[in-house]
Amino acid sequence: MSARTAAQVGKIAVVGEKELVLGYRLLGVEDAFPAGRADAQKTIMELFNSGKYNLIIVGNEARKGISPQTMEKLESSIVPLVVFMPSTEAEVAEESLSRLAKRVLGVDIKVAN
Repeated sequence: MSARTAAQVGKIAVVGEKELVLGYRLLGVEDAFPAGRADAQKTIMELFNSGKYNLIIVGNEARKGISPQTMEKLESSIVPLVVFMPSTEAEVAEESLSRLAKRVLGVDIKVAN
């Protein structure tokens, strides 16, 4: 199966904490992989390079295990699109909606005052 065909299929993968993975499995996402900081990068890159997924959702703890070089590659990708789940912890810097729109859609969202 080519990467283009896989993208059309719309497969979703989830990588992260056990609670996140369980939640997505309950929603019907079959490809959900528990991973912590230690093994997150390896798991994510295997999914990323497989050509089977057009969306990879990554939990906050898994995100902490990704090197800056890999993070740059993931953030610049459109297919597969890699989305990082925000943490419920206040001190974690999260990707803003406007930054996500610019990265994914290539447009700036400006708020009018």
